[in-house]
Amino acid sequence: MQPRVILTDIEGTTSSISFVKNVLFPYARKALPGFVVEHGQQPQVRRWLDAVAVEIGGACQDSLIAETLQGWIDQDRKHTALKALQGMIWETGYRNGDFKAHLYPEVAAVLKGWHAAGLPLYVYSSGSVPSQKLFFGFSEGGDLTPLVSGWFDTEIGGKREADSYRRIVASIGVPANVVLFLSDVVEELDAAREAGLQTRLLDRLADYPLPRSGEATHGHDRVENFQQIVL
Repeated sequence: MQPRVILTDIEGTTSSISFVKNVLFPYARKALPGFVVEHGQQPQVRRWLDAVAVEIGGACQDSLIAETLQGWIDQDRKHTALKALQGMIWETGYRNGDFKAHLYPEVAAVLKGWHAAGLPLYVYSSGSVPSQKLFFGFSEGGDLTPLVSGWFDTEIGGKREADSYRRIVASIGVPANVVLFLSDVVEELDAAREAGLQTRLLDRLADYPLPRSGEATHGHDRVENFQQIVL
């Protein structure tokens, strides 16, 4: 069945893992203590700091919360509070021109082509929705946010849980089998397939020097770039 909706991951799919690991994470890690001191009493920030405090054992100083968050960055922990706070910090970096979001060379043109063909595009990433919008808004391919019909992060559920994809499909309002999910993570694709979605495994050589094939693909169609995606 021909897909009628595209749902895409970001890191390792539209964009290199190294950009997130080598640019975004260090930027947020360095800025976190000062950000917490400067903005910690703002409601939209306090909400997430308090969530971290509860998780690590209740009342604690903001300096300890900041250290905890830095540790989570080092662990690449997919925690909603961390992702939300990172997104706020990255906004400053994007708007100051400290960096632009990496895109693989073919991605912008392919996304524009799908959009022109009437295929709605949705994004589902472990990064917070605000950080997703910054990523696409300040990308190397320009402002791509007008191409995106909707955004989903881990507040809707974990990316390796089939129910997350069921919720996304219900939110979009289409049958699961007309949605094509693009990701570099096999376990995410497994969950999406369990929920009835179509899947493609992005196996980019820059991120995965040893190509995944055979059993390693878990039966998902494998492509090395967006140009190889046949709809």
